[in-house]
Amino acid sequence: MATIYEVSKLAGVSLATVSRVMNNNANVTDVTRKKVMSAMAELGYRPNSIAQSLASNCSNSVGLLVSELSGPFYGPMMGGIETVFRAQGKHVIIAAGHSDQKQEEQAIEFLISRNCDGLILHVEAVTDEYLIELSKGKTPFVVLNRYINELADRCIILDNVHGGYLATKYVLEQGHKELAYISGPLWKKDAQDRLAGHKQALREHNLDFNEQLSYEGNFMEDSGAHGFTHLYRSAHNFTALVCANDEMATGAMASAREHHINMPSQLSIIGFDNVFFTRHISPALSTINYPIDDMGKMAANWILSKVYKKTTPKLQTLFEPELVIRQSIIRHQ
Repeated sequence: MATIYEVSKLAGVSLATVSRVMNNNANVTDVTRKKVMSAMAELGYRPNSIAQSLASNCSNSVGLLVSELSGPFYGPMMGGIETVFRAQGKHVIIAAGHSDQKQEEQAIEFLISRNCDGLILHVEAVTDEYLIELSKGKTPFVVLNRYINELADRCIILDNVHGGYLATKYVLEQGHKELAYISGPLWKKDAQDRLAGHKQALREHNLDFNEQLSYEGNFMEDSGAHGFTHLYRSAHNFTALVCANDEMATGAMASAREHHINMPSQLSIIGFDNVFFTRHISPALSTINYPIDDMGKMAANWILSKVYKKTTPKLQTLFEPELVIRQSIIRHQ
């Protein structure tokens, strides 16, 4: 197996120059870079990334922890993050925490053990105290979709309360007064906040939140279907359904069709997230845009700025949701 010493000798340059080429250092002429690259190709030399990271104290890799690897929500986030880092010659190591405290902690420890230069954490189950303690360690990190007062400058969040408010406010403005609601799991802060926004809009229209017209889902499509069936079988009528995310809204729509309910003439429905398929289903789903791809890119820029000292666009920690009006809601007479 060829060594860096053989590359240095064949290229006629110093070991330091070979190292600079391998680390994409700008202080190398094009002529010298080509000589080194040609020598590496001729010898079949492959740099040892672990040895490089130990020598330079930089692995050029970033750890990304997400709740799930599947589904329409996390793909755009992971894609946006990877695009930003790839353009800067950095690599992403991805782990999943599955909204479980032990698995999230294990995944974080794994990413740190891989000598990641920084971490992007989309975590839901680990405690605030755990993250505060983690911030005292050597590995910098930024948090997505979660606010911790002590770590405010590294938390990139959406205003979920306002998003929940916008969704329900629009439905009410269309004349609907009998609203059902399918929430996410209420141990999660974003589900709590979206429900709080829903209740705020109801109060502004002098309406009470009806517990018997609410159902706690889990942000998955099947819980939307189960939720609709539960609400439909209750003794309470409703003309509109507000869902805390698009996947549950899609499940609810499928269940409504099974009960021979026409949408939107008999039932108006709105979701949250604006995932890619919402514009293609029938009727196209009104929803709240959650710019998770932009938020992921912002998290990547946070790492580039704070860890790699790169010049980046102005860092932003708070993102605003936007109402997306499509065909799934009509005015109630």
